[in-house]
Amino acid sequence: MSDKVKFEMEIEVKSSTSVLYGMISTPSGLSEWFADDVNIKGDIFTFFWDGASEDAKLITKKKGQSVKYQWVEDIEDGLKTYFEIFIRVDELTNDVALIITDFAEEDEIEEAQLLWQNQIDKLKKTIGS
Repeated sequence: MSDKVKFEMEIEVKSSTSVLYGMISTPSGLSEWFADDVNIKGDIFTFFWDGASEDAKLITKKKGQSVKYQWVEDIEDGLKTYFEIFIRVDELTNDVALIITDFAEEDEIEEAQLLWQNQIDKLKKTIGS
């Protein structure tokens, strides 16, 4: 298996940080844009898409600022990968952006970035951004 490569994206979102944080950190928020449905048990989030499911462990959560998850499959494979959604507010303009950090196989980075862009577009539509 080839190594996964880290990539980052920054996408501007016109929203308050409190609304965004709820959308990235709670099962109900995540199920509105990230997955068809999301369940939580302890620190394990189960994401459902088109009848399939995938588990992710909540690694860190900074109230109002960021969440970091790691796919359980990657944990079992001994990978040091994760995906993080960080809310950044520009100090000068007060513009709000989401900083996405994720990992993908080198030949799948473009596809992974497109998937994130589509998901964030869905998030923006959901919150009226």
